[in-house]
Amino acid sequence: MSGRQGGKAKPLKAPKKVKAVLDDEDHAFKEKQKKEAAERKALAEQAKQKGPLTGGGIKKSGKK
Repeated sequence: MSGRQGGKAKPLKAPKKVKAVLDDEDHAFKEKQKKEAAERKALAEQAKQKGPLTGGGIKKSGKK
């Protein structure tokens, strides 16, 4: 038993990813997605500050 025969096998290297070429439409779409995500995050933060929407109103009992 010489070398690495009994040991753990070394994982194979993954091929390098080829970067996709983006044109103007793709850039515009990516920017639009980033902007919408930022707006959604801002709205979520705003909603957290106001507190829960439920909790008020008439509570009904189980009795009739």
